Amino acid sequence: MTPASYFDSRIETMERRSLDALIDDRVRYTISYANEHSPFYRHYFRANRIRPDEITTHEDLLNLPIISGRTIREHQPPVTPDFEFLSADWGDIFTIQETSGTSGTPKSFFLTWDDWKRYGEKYARSFVSQGFSNKDRVIVCASYGMNVGANTMTLAAHRLGMTIIPFGKCDFTSRVLTSYRPTAIVGSVFKLLRLARNITSEGLRPQDTSLERLIAGGESFADESRAYLAEVWGVPVYNTYGSTEGTMCGECTRLTGLHVPEDLVHLDVYDPLMKAFVKDGECGRAVLTTLLEEGSKAGTLLINYDTEDTTVVLSREPCPCGRTHMRIINPQREAETAWVLGTSMNRVDVEAGVFQHDNMQELTGEYEAFLYDGASPGKVVMRVNVECFDPATCDKRHIEDTFVERFLKFKKMLAQHYADRTFSIVFDFVGMGGLEFHKLKGRPKRLVDRRAA
Repeated sequence: MTPASYFDSRIETMERRSLDALIDDRVRYTISYANEHSPFYRHYFRANRIRPDEITTHEDLLNLPIISGRTIREHQPPVTPDFEFLSADWGDIFTIQETSGTSGTPKSFFLTWDDWKRYGEKYARSFVSQGFSNKDRVIVCASYGMNVGANTMTLAAHRLGMTIIPFGKCDFTSRVLTSYRPTAIVGSVFKLLRLARNITSEGLRPQDTSLERLIAGGESFADESRAYLAEVWGVPVYNTYGSTEGTMCGECTRLTGLHVPEDLVHLDVYDPLMKAFVKDGECGRAVLTTLLEEGSKAGTLLINYDTEDTTVVLSREPCPCGRTHMRIINPQREAETAWVLGTSMNRVDVEAGVFQHDNMQELTGEYEAFLYDGASPGKVVMRVNVECFDPATCDKRHIEDTFVERFLKFKKMLAQHYADRTFSIVFDFVGMGGLEFHKLKGRPKRLVDRRAA
């Protein structure tokens, strides 16, 4: 891979020893900055008897306590008079962002221009690794509001000389594709599938557009749904993962996991029970620390922040693309995970069962699943609702069988419970727009636990 294939070849291909040394330099500055500028961390260090000058390497972060979104909410209005995570003077704050607030009061984040430059660089690296250049025209199907995603992509595009078409929503007509001839669209898997159906109904085949690639972001997805999306549009689909907190990672064209920009954000993985950090290759919660270059500023600084997303560190060895930063699997939201008879299952597990290739001639891909208590103690029922093009003619038995086979393939304990009927799966086949979440506002919740306890 040539140097032109990187946004910053010096950093992205830095050998591991030098990269770790750079990370340690930034850890030291970051901790010092937190102690000097963050009211929360100044008190936090003293309350936990932490001497900032003794935190000198990234391994030292493992000894620090974990904070969470709840911690942020407990140190901002209306709970406290001031925003105690605010870590820069108001004169340095460029924007104020908020999370969606689906789990309570929205978390407030303050971004300096230094923060925005770091965010933009993270996405720029991902774009370049996915083959983008100044010749690209990209439709962004993400909200230009209080969340940072769309604005960050636009900033990254500016740095690369790309052209952005900022629709925000993914409900435009085929005219946009034929007139502006975009080379890529950024959006969620389901937005991009709905768009494909819409333009097909207008007489334009998705495979006949000018698109060269799709970027799927905004939520985790199954390998099966990615493969189906790529088939529908006839182009490769790459994954990006980002958050208001600053965890921007992206796949390269080699599809060997998401590259973590380790010089800008440090990521460790904590076990799901939040007792200890786990080894590479083991699943756990992604815990991030903002890393600052000496002399730079941060509006909201986070150290050992629990993202509440689960992931696995795949490798710290160089990627075939030449990048040396660590790679992780596509994170999954802990809020979309449920425990059933001693086994964890995520919304993505359900999605994988839905998007079996033989089923997709009859299904739209839209689905939702609900967990209920069974008729007797110790039994669990999962109801899976799937949307069909024509519920009257679809092969329900075949769809059910292929779903169950895939869903239980990697869930051996659940497979045993399914065999002895302590765990059962029932299906409901509905027409277009017939799922429950279509009647609700906001992001669809596709796995809902309705058990009593």
